[in-house]
Amino acid sequence: MKIDGAAIIVTGSATGVGAACVKQFAEGGARVVVNYSRSKKEADETGDICRSLGAEVEIVQADVADDAACRRMVAIAVDRWGRLDALVNNAAMTVKSDPFDLETLSAEDFQNVFGVNVIGAYQMCRAAVPAMRDSGGGAIVNVSSNVAFTGGGSSLAYTASKGALNALTLALARTCGPDIRVNAVCPGIIDTRWMRDTLGPDAYGTIAKRFSETAPLGRVATPEDVAGAIVWLVQGADFVTGELLSVDGGIRLSGGVRKPSTSGGAAS
Repeated sequence: MKIDGAAIIVTGSATGVGAACVKQFAEGGARVVVNYSRSKKEADETGDICRSLGAEVEIVQADVADDAACRRMVAIAVDRWGRLDALVNNAAMTVKSDPFDLETLSAEDFQNVFGVNVIGAYQMCRAAVPAMRDSGGGAIVNVSSNVAFTGGGSSLAYTASKGALNALTLALARTCGPDIRVNAVCPGIIDTRWMRDTLGPDAYGTIAKRFSETAPLGRVATPEDVAGAIVWLVQGADFVTGELLSVDGGIRLSGGVRKPSTSGGAAS
């Protein structure tokens, strides 16, 4: 799929991975919807950068947990450009809880997290698919997480939501073909404001250090790393659907074995 001239929605794109996505799409000539729920200042700044790259931009405030807001966002894109070619479901939320104390996580916590991470993604797909088919087809990329495979994460609700999002990705790949491809990226640790705020600076620093010492690629991901994989799934993977693509620096291969120290001796 060519992104030059394509109309693309990226949810949660004021900052982080979403912002990196719309910038890369803009660089490729796409017309982009920058979506935010609370970060208006950052969304405006991201939109300005995309315009400086020559892109046409719509900035839309919408909570993807609200079905009417999802439908409105798609309608804004179609009314502006007459088409919709791709959707990136990046918006997400989490809650903090102690995984060893199940009483720290409530049913309401699960409902709130699933409302954005799973139901929100589904509602965006439901709103977008008819418009994408009217445009001749397209691509959907869901931003999941490697915690769906490892069982880690900021809370059990978040981890379960990403597992559900992966299952939803597979199911939609079956039902949306052949004209619409549906894939997911599953990042590990990413150096973003969202992840630092979620984990806290001390915990983030500890986890990032451990990740960098054990992952074969030796560092945490940047937003641009993850965005590059998403853009590839949209524009360069025309015969790929139903894939859960790990974008984690190879951390799943480490098996607890640490890299050799810089002094040349074997690390314990």
